[in-house]
Amino acid sequence: MGNHLNRYSELQNHESADGLHRYELQDRYLELTRHSLPAIARLRGWRLKEDHCFMRVILDQLFQDCWYNHLDRRLTAYKQLNDEQLRRAIELGTMIAAGDVVALENWNRESLHWRQK
Repeated sequence: MGNHLNRYSELQNHESADGLHRYELQDRYLELTRHSLPAIARLRGWRLKEDHCFMRVILDQLFQDCWYNHLDRRLTAYKQLNDEQLRRAIELGTMIAAGDVVALENWNRESLHWRQK
């Protein structure tokens, strides 16, 4: 039984290298993609405005391919990312939020190309 308690303690105290717990990384990703980016897009009149579009572009850019070629499409994508992938996705979203519309448009084109659209 002691081993189970130790393992539980390890899981509870798991933090990524930057000091953020995995759930905090997931929350940051969701805050960016569901709320911040769509709000910024509407204010600035960007072509992409919907949360699922930002998620698609960021995840495709992360994998340099259509994300569902790398993750189980039936499951929630961000929950399948490891901590490093979550940090990178947040970094990409932060670049967009800072106003890098050129990157966003390029990434959207690449994403659509990978999906043959």
